[in-house]
Amino acid sequence: MRITRTGGGHGRSAAVVTTTVLTASALLLTGCSSDGDSDTADANGNITLTLADYGQFGYKEAGLFAKYHELHPNITVKEETTANEQDYYPKLLQQLNTGSGLGDVTGVEVGRIKEVVDTQAAKFTDLSKAIKVDDWVSWKEKQATAKDGTVIGAGTDIGPMSLCYRKDLFEKAGLPTDREAVAKAVAGGWEDYLKLGEQYKKKAPGGTYFMDSASAMYNGVVSSSAQQYYDADGKANYKDSPSVQQGWNLAAEAADKKLTQGLPQFTDAWNAALRKGSVATVACPAWMAGQISTNSGDAYKGKWDISRAPGSTAANWGGSFLTVPKSGKHVKEATELVKWLTAPEQQAAVFKAIGVFPSNKGAYELADVKDAKLPYFNDAPIGQIYAEEAKTIPEAVLGPKDGVIKDTISTQINNMEQRGTKPADAWKAATETIDKALG
Repeated sequence: MRITRTGGGHGRSAAVVTTTVLTASALLLTGCSSDGDSDTADANGNITLTLADYGQFGYKEAGLFAKYHELHPNITVKEETTANEQDYYPKLLQQLNTGSGLGDVTGVEVGRIKEVVDTQAAKFTDLSKAIKVDDWVSWKEKQATAKDGTVIGAGTDIGPMSLCYRKDLFEKAGLPTDREAVAKAVAGGWEDYLKLGEQYKKKAPGGTYFMDSASAMYNGVVSSSAQQYYDADGKANYKDSPSVQQGWNLAAEAADKKLTQGLPQFTDAWNAALRKGSVATVACPAWMAGQISTNSGDAYKGKWDISRAPGSTAANWGGSFLTVPKSGKHVKEATELVKWLTAPEQQAAVFKAIGVFPSNKGAYELADVKDAKLPYFNDAPIGQIYAEEAKTIPEAVLGPKDGVIKDTISTQINNMEQRGTKPADAWKAATETIDKALG
């Protein structure tokens, strides 16, 4: 399985959806890399565009490269995929610094986009005239917009938050199982989520835990706030951020009350817990459904369901952009490819193929999104759930080291869960590491 993660960022794994019969499965890619520049046109005017990305963007699975070649017979798109975003991003920075080895189109993860905008924007093509930024959810394209108004990235997917839960375990613990009833039970916010966890623990089936990871819940809390790790002036203020303080305190409470199995997401132990069926809830951005269904397997099909996330404020966790480096040999053609891949119809096709949710609002009215349900999750109407969440997500202030801060805090939350580290000691360790990274 291919995972990409930065600071609790998104994992791209397949959750195949259709408007009639829907399934969820793992789709694997064969990654490759290249140090050469893109091909020039041959004698017949044929060119190859290289798209460099990480994890699983879904274009190949949705048949979009083949379709684009049908529409443009002289253009072939070659995808070069790095398995892990944490390996991909340093290489991208090196290529930008040397001006060599870049793809004609390059992917950038949301946890990195602010740093790229602030330090590398001059090396990317301005897409503001190629795309209509108002076609995206309001906050998405702002994340890729530089101070001078240039837009260096077209939004691909986003990660509107929901709550994935095991109906059968809830029933055994005497909790509500209907998705509307579950949403009502946590409507007051993540504090209500912990209260529900305490109720679950009283009658929990043996060997099960209310949540997989307190760090995942922490990400859900912080992601629902406009103020996260930086203030509007671009200053890192994570120590004073209300959302960080709230998320940290709730994570510490969850660890102290043993409501969590203490498993960092996407690790072998986490995969095994889903396969064993020991986890009752997972903080669930749109792309998480594929992770759960793949790792839980056929034994738990129909036993999972999806409800609205805790609280009245929607959250976003994850998402990416497509950019066009100015150094490419086919900037015009690459720009047209980006425009086409991020249009509503293509984003809907990717959602249908692998389950990552569109950032282009036009896709929400298309049948492949609007009517989408997921049989693995008891036919949860994911198109409706995620679209409603996406429309109300606050515009978050991003910073250049968001990913580093998230990763560091998550590590210390894991230490509270697994090692019993006291919250004060864990917070001190986190802040010392972060301050050093911030310089």
